[in-house]
Amino acid sequence: MSSSPNKKPPASAAVTASQLGIPTDFLLSIATGPLLLGILSLEAVFSWLQAAGVSSEEVFRGDRLPILHFPDSGREDFTNLPD
Repeated sequence: MSSSPNKKPPASAAVTASQLGIPTDFLLSIATGPLLLGILSLEAVFSWLQAAGVSSEEVFRGDRLPILHFPDSGREDFTNLPD
């Protein structure tokens, strides 16, 4: 009961498109739509991220922030004392 050298390896369970009889052109046309949608989606995401980056630069630049006047820490202001 030894194995013979002419024994065929077991057939693979994978089935190719040509074995199923589905034309390659049809499979290519089915895959084209999701691929194009993916590319357009990535373009929209990148555009949104770039706009968010520009907006965050505007926030951190501080042009629209109010000017805060802090008194000098070494000098006391006695001009507003009641008489």
